[in-house]
Amino acid sequence: MQAWQVHENGEPSEVMRLAEVEPPTPGDGQVLLRVRAANINFPDALLCRGQYQVRPPLPFTPGVEICGETEDGRRVIANPALPYGGFAEYALADARALLPAPEALDDAEAAALHIGYQTGWFGLHRRAHLEAGETLLVHAAAGGVGSAAVQLGKAAGATVIGVVGGADKAAVARELGCDVVVDRRSEDVIAAVKEATGGRGADVIYDPVGGEAYAQSAKLVAFEGRIVVVGFASGTIPSPALNHALVKNYSILGLHWGLYATKNPKLILRCHEELTGLAARGAIKPLVSERVPLTEAAAAVQKVADGRSTGRIAVVMEEAA
Repeated sequence: MQAWQVHENGEPSEVMRLAEVEPPTPGDGQVLLRVRAANINFPDALLCRGQYQVRPPLPFTPGVEICGETEDGRRVIANPALPYGGFAEYALADARALLPAPEALDDAEAAALHIGYQTGWFGLHRRAHLEAGETLLVHAAAGGVGSAAVQLGKAAGATVIGVVGGADKAAVARELGCDVVVDRRSEDVIAAVKEATGGRGADVIYDPVGGEAYAQSAKLVAFEGRIVVVGFASGTIPSPALNHALVKNYSILGLHWGLYATKNPKLILRCHEELTGLAARGAIKPLVSERVPLTEAAAAVQKVADGRSTGRIAVVMEEAA
């Protein structure tokens, strides 16, 4: 089979190499899946760089989220078991963790439903307890993680403010349904959000960026607001001033979605059922901005690593296409 492999850490476009290899052999509790589509996530870039919290042995195949097909023909969503990731014709996955791919979504959309939308659902509902009528601010609203949070926020009945970088991404955020869009490159984020909220700020802030975005969040969170810390795509991990959280009476909530797989896996299934229902009603639909063949996977991962993508880029296999 064909598979992209990383033999040394570095930038994706430099260290990912397409090779002809033997299909992996499933271990105990694992299943071999034919990959139909693989979604590109920022962690794939971090894996290539050797900067992710999981460091598979070299060489490894990146690709942490797929829509695959079982031997008996079932279409499923899975997180591949590294080092046999999804940027290949076949991948391994934990048989107990397979989820049915929603009929309402094609392969590329189904591949993009899992990590970003589960993270959004857990962040907004399990951690922040977002309520209808509240204001949700989403940083990087046109990105893969942010676009999922925007759709989930709208589905929950919140007023959604999207912060983006650039006019093209601002247009995408509006199409996603953001009630207010702030372009951080041409606008003062703090002034624009305060104006939009009458000076009150946002009840829930969803932050996958860190760095300057977090500093803005601390200034924009409302009384009894909640800042959900999802990741640090900016590369800068902030150091919150806890005295500020005390004085303004807000909460800082960390979210490591992957922990639920071992701590409370039933919640992942419940979340998937919720997401499947929302997809069936058309309330959510993963924004797949590009579909590329397997041969272009390295360039696509680099594009995501550089922050030049909107929504999700999916690697779609020829047979599935």
